[in-house]
Amino acid sequence: MKVKNNTVLITGGATGIGFALAETLVRAGNTVVVCGRRQNKLEEAKRKLPQIYIRTCDVSKEEERKALFNWVKDNFKDFNVLVNNAGIQRMVDLKKGARDLMIGENEIEINLVAPIYLSAHFIPLLMKQKEAAIVNVSSGLGFVPIASMPVYCATKAAIHSFTISLRHQLKNTSVNVFEVVPPAVDTELGKGSVEEEDEWNRGIQPAEVAKAIMNSLGKDEYEIVIGEAKGLVTGSRNNPDEAFKNLNQW
Repeated sequence: MKVKNNTVLITGGATGIGFALAETLVRAGNTVVVCGRRQNKLEEAKRKLPQIYIRTCDVSKEEERKALFNWVKDNFKDFNVLVNNAGIQRMVDLKKGARDLMIGENEIEINLVAPIYLSAHFIPLLMKQKEAAIVNVSSGLGFVPIASMPVYCATKAAIHSFTISLRHQLKNTSVNVFEVVPPAVDTELGKGSVEEEDEWNRGIQPAEVAKAIMNSLGKDEYEIVIGEAKGLVTGSRNNPDEAFKNLNQW
């Protein structure tokens, strides 16, 4: 698909991969809208990149997802690309019962429910465009899970499955469906999941992910596997037990 003259909505676009992708898309000549829960982060992103449009939205809440859809529909007539990027990652020890699940934000709502419902809201609108796309951000950990982050990994595995089904449903429409499979990336996402002594090795830079996404979109490469995530994807398909064992040596 074309990588310029699009109108793109990026969820979780104020920081990390989302903001890096916004920067790359703006430089390529696209109109970019970013949404996020934190107004201060959105305003900071706007100061760094004045060309973007910002909208506060907690994608875990259906009423806010609907409001976001209506706002985009009313204000961006050429809207044609949805990037489901917003996500959170938490360590959950199920030996403690439901305690860890009840503390903090809901990974299932943000990582899985939101992309499904946002896609459902926007697909009829996207299908009216001559060329359109949905870009779902999964993870290498959706292919080979880290046991200490069971919910995160499960949601990303589900996003992978959902993306395959969605691509099949939309195969005879104008909507292309892409999956981005990043490795560990140096963003806010994993700060609660990385031991302090490992902070120096937090993964690749978000700009590398954004560059890979743009290159693959232009080539219609629908599964965009980046960096060390390639080893996880290959391992999951060739020898899943060994891949899991290697990733969980603790």
